[in-house]
Parts: sequence; C-alpha cells; structure tokens
Amino acid sequence: MNVFGTDIPEVLVVEPKLFPDARGFFYESFNKKAMQAAGIAGDFVQDNHSYSARNVLRGLHYQIRQPQGKLVRVVTGEIYDVAVDIRRRSPTLGKWVGMSLSAINRRMVWIPPGIAHGFLVLSEFAEVLYKTTDYWAPQFERTIVWNDSHLGIAWPTAGEPLLSANDRAGTVFNAAEIFE
Repeated sequence: MNVFGTDIPEVLVVEPKLFPDARGFFYESFNKKAMQAAGIAGDFVQDNHSYSARNVLRGLHYQIRQPQGKLVRVVTGEIYDVAVDIRRRSPTLGKWVGMSLSAINRRMVWIPPGIAHGFLVLSEFAEVLYKTTDYWAPQFERTIVWNDSHLGIAWPTAGEPLLSANDRAGTVFNAAEIFE
C-alpha cells in the first residue's frame, strides 16, 4: 500500500496494492497493522454505506463530541471528496483539501477526528463505504455549509448540488463550533 500526505498533514490518501489477474483483481481494503504503520490509528467501530445520485453533495459533517475518524472509499462511481481542518490550534485551521475517489482509482482517504468531511457525486451514482472510529451521535453532529465563502472550496459542480435539509441549513465556518 502507498500512503500520501496532503496539504493537511494528518489527512492521508491511501492507495492499496492491487493484485490483478485474468479473473479480475484483489486488494486488501483494510489491514489494521498496515494502516497503523502508515499513521492511521484508531479502532474502527462502525461501517457506513451510502448510495447517492449524480450531483448529490453530502457535508460538510463532523461531530463536536464523539469525533469520528473516517476511512473513506468508493466502490461504485466517482466522488470529489473534501476535508476541512476545524481544529483551533492547528496551523492548517480553515484549510481544505479535495480529491477524486473512485471505483477505478481505488484510492481511500483517512479523515482524522477534528476534520469536517463532505463529498460530491460526479458519476451517474456512487456507492461510498467508510469506517468510523466512533459511533454516529446525531445530537453532536454539526454541518458547515458547503459553499462557505471563507473556505472557498472549489467544488466541481454543474449548477446547484442536491442537498439534504440538514446540509442546506449548515452553519458558516466563522460561526461553527470547532475543536479545541
């Protein structure tokens, strides 16, 4: 497996080693020892699976208590995945990184606790799987609005994305609860 840093050093891109043959391919999507050696720590307690149509945007989500680390991958389709640093004492506070994750490139991204996360579906539909280091706690879930002008995220949208009511009601970055 290859692991690459991003402009937010704790957000890591993981490329699993692929074993293709005439029948198809095989790869380990998770190996605890290899992940820990690469700096992806934490015990995963929950697996999530989402299906979304083209132009659906989910995020930017985080939990202010019971923060979740997330290991995100796409098994069908393609997304533009975004991570925003919301840790008050971080030198990259308010910075964001974005990348393509797809069934074809098989990349995964590690989103550590203290980072808001969202994605936009670029293909006809996408299925996204992600492991989390803590359980979903809706009472602690927060959302930063996807198009916050302070963050200036360059989402590759074709018009307005499809949003949930919760995501439409997100908070601007400058008024959001952030991590100490």
